[in-house]
Amino acid sequence: MSTGDNTTTKAKILVSDDDLNVRLLTRQCLEAEGMSVVEAANGPETLDVFVRERPDLVFLDVEMPGMSGLEVCKRIRQMPQGESIPIMIVTGSNDRQSIDQGFEAGATQYKTKPVNWSLLGRDVQYMLRASNAFNALKRQEDRLRYLAYYDPLTSLPNRRSFNEQLNRILKRSQRRSSNAALLFIDLDHFKRINDSIGHGRGDRLLVEIAKRLTVELREDDAINYLADGNSEDIDDAELGTEIARLGGDEFTVVLSDVPNIAHVERVAKRILNSLSEPIPLQSHNPVVTPSIGIALFPHDGTDPDTLVRNADTAMYVAKAEGRACYRFYDEKMNATAVEQLKMEEDLRHALRNGELELRYQPQVDTTNGLVVSMEALIRWKHPQRGMVSPVVFIPVAESTGLIIELGEWVLEEVARHCSYWDTLPIDKFRICVNISPLQFNQNDLPAYLKEFLKKTGLSPNRLELEFTESAIMTDAETNIAKLSELKALGLDLAVDDFGTGYSSLSYLKRFPIDTLKIDQSFVADLDSADGAAIIDAILALAEALNLRVIAEGIETKEQLRYLIKKQCHLLQGYYFSRPIYPEDVPNMLAQDFTSFLAEVTEE
Repeated sequence: MSTGDNTTTKAKILVSDDDLNVRLLTRQCLEAEGMSVVEAANGPETLDVFVRERPDLVFLDVEMPGMSGLEVCKRIRQMPQGESIPIMIVTGSNDRQSIDQGFEAGATQYKTKPVNWSLLGRDVQYMLRASNAFNALKRQEDRLRYLAYYDPLTSLPNRRSFNEQLNRILKRSQRRSSNAALLFIDLDHFKRINDSIGHGRGDRLLVEIAKRLTVELREDDAINYLADGNSEDIDDAELGTEIARLGGDEFTVVLSDVPNIAHVERVAKRILNSLSEPIPLQSHNPVVTPSIGIALFPHDGTDPDTLVRNADTAMYVAKAEGRACYRFYDEKMNATAVEQLKMEEDLRHALRNGELELRYQPQVDTTNGLVVSMEALIRWKHPQRGMVSPVVFIPVAESTGLIIELGEWVLEEVARHCSYWDTLPIDKFRICVNISPLQFNQNDLPAYLKEFLKKTGLSPNRLELEFTESAIMTDAETNIAKLSELKALGLDLAVDDFGTGYSSLSYLKRFPIDTLKIDQSFVADLDSADGAAIIDAILALAEALNLRVIAEGIETKEQLRYLIKKQCHLLQGYYFSRPIYPEDVPNMLAQDFTSFLAEVTEE
């Protein structure tokens, strides 16, 4: 019965009594109070009318032939729609035992004969009012339970629901000596979606991901959602596949009764293929691939915390190994994770305690044999480990976000060293500084660099910022605008590791860059026809676009000779010099490599 406005629907009352006169009197009383009445003359008919008419209250005589009112009451309570319906039972017995039997059968109210007809309508109204209040409270409780256990965006179970259900699944698996699997899913580069097309479309993308997970797993795996967060008595047969959204772009899938690893692999591949399809979002069709980490019960953990931690570790390994893939957990991963955590702690300590150093590797101009620029390279002198290779600690810095603080430290050190060099009688030269993809993706990078130049007094033409090809190509249109802002500050811009990121030529022409830096892997491969052909193509492209070219990683005379012959503008590598200390830079700048280059060319 709805209330609260002028279009209130009449309450519908089912009157069940084998006495026609009682039904007639009851109808008159209730209709006089503005209610509608439907009737039944016996037990079976009462059940039929109840299912068909769905009344708001049942007025039920106990003493009926065939099926008693108590039995009818019990059966109504067993029906889904009869669980909370108010039932008033009427009987001539007023002893304690009869009353107890009525309430045990499920009666809401008990009335003895003879019925006070003048008060019946009021009694029914009070029962309906109480029922409405109860149902409103129940709806509120259901809503609160939903909010407590479900994600409002995707309607999937949330983290709390996931934790409780995983605990139940593992207890049952332990009891039955069966296997289970936890798949930890994280979307690759999801932040880029929010940053580029907005959080609204990002939310719609998450909704679509949730739908795809549900549809994909519905085919073979029984999906079960948590109905009652406080229920501990879940039948074994009800536990199948549990999907949840833990928050952000993290999803989980729990598989029960896993027959073998091959089954888990099939599920992981299906998820990978389904989620990697383009998602239509108005004028955009982004592709967001998942990285999936998998942990198996009981092999990879016998409690929820351990299983979640190991699946999470496997997921990060999947990201580190290229993303858009799945990886099963193994113990080596945990050892690696612990080592990386320790490395992160040590690196944070190094930033605070002066363990980091900058070295500079010269870049030689082939036209005059002079050192015209230097690349700033970071080194870490660990008090126990000794010199730690950048190959080891830079990936840790990138994965933890420390690379941003590290990059700012490099720029500050470059400015400090330039202030020192400017006090010496040497010509000014260009310093090349690597900017990580994470740094480049910061929206405030141009503003930060503008403030940095103003604060340090460093002339912008002293700096050349190096960006990886893959970083600037992730969202070319947006990045062209960002690079243009940086160029407007007076900075030189270079594309590092060129040839490895599959640049679109149409975009490359529009990038406001000054230099292409040939990746050292191509230089190392110069003795092959393919390696030489790639370098020739890059040099021809640079000439057509009027760009400088620098080749790095030169280690042999043959490599040097080839690059000089092909008129590569700038040369860098161990063949000239290893990275040097800041105080050795003036002596390096004084060197003239003209005769050195000539000798190599003439041989």
